[in-house]
Amino acid sequence: MPWTTDSIPDQSGRLVLVTGANSGLGLQTCRALISRGATVLMGCRSLQRGETAREELQPDLRGGDLDLLELDLSDLKQVGRAARTVTERYGRLDLLINNAGVMAPPRTLSRDGYELQFATNHLGHFALTLALLPLLEQSPGARVVHVSSGAQYFGRIAFDDLQGERRYDRWSAYSQSKLANVMTAVELQRRLQDRGSGVLSLAAHPGLARTNLQPSSVALNGSRLEALAYRLMTPLFQSAAMGALPQLFAATAEEAEPAGHYGPDRLGGLKGHPKPVPMAAAAQDADQRRRLWGVSEELVGASL
Repeated sequence: MPWTTDSIPDQSGRLVLVTGANSGLGLQTCRALISRGATVLMGCRSLQRGETAREELQPDLRGGDLDLLELDLSDLKQVGRAARTVTERYGRLDLLINNAGVMAPPRTLSRDGYELQFATNHLGHFALTLALLPLLEQSPGARVVHVSSGAQYFGRIAFDDLQGERRYDRWSAYSQSKLANVMTAVELQRRLQDRGSGVLSLAAHPGLARTNLQPSSVALNGSRLEALAYRLMTPLFQSAAMGALPQLFAATAEEAEPAGHYGPDRLGGLKGHPKPVPMAAAAQDADQRRRLWGVSEELVGASL
């Protein structure tokens, strides 16, 4: 029997932070979790868009609550402020879903001077996770879910040019950031186990899900060819609600395993219900994972 949102265990009393919560996969993840009783912190770059999303979700509340958290993952100082806000306002956290992302913009630098996709998709979530680990480690059954993409399979960590200063290809940079997500998931689990922590680190990808990432990418780059390609691919896309199922499985399913990786079960991982799926080969390379972790610690100024 396929795993659906009806399969999610009761989440009453659990506190969840979802990044990129106001649209797409994040919005659907929030909807599913509050319908099972969770209290959800909606991490949003725009509080105005976050408030609109919160109003939309209110009818789905089932005993928990919805709160907004200003969170721009491309700004490491704001990431730190957001983590302090969670600590001061709640003093606990049961589940962190690193969902937010940007996809294939022209080369842009973050506030900290890093390539925007690497900064937002990887470094911001890396810093947020490390800052919130003390809270997560106080909660039995706590988990961190790193949301990747099928682009991970085409990714390579360009250690000699992480920020695309010498050569920038927007899709290669996107694939690099998504590969970094799964590498972080596995390496974090190893480090948690080494210190005897009960927190689980897992990864998931949504397959080919229709979200705001595709139109945003087209608008930023003005590519008519890309717009046409998306229109031709329409039959392959699944809804954002279906695309959110793998990360919800990783976040809540009792059978989800440490360092597990979950994605859709049909059409080569493009769509369907969640199941365990292979990670990119590079994510299984312990030396590359350790190297990425060390570089990331240096860039965000934090360590575990």
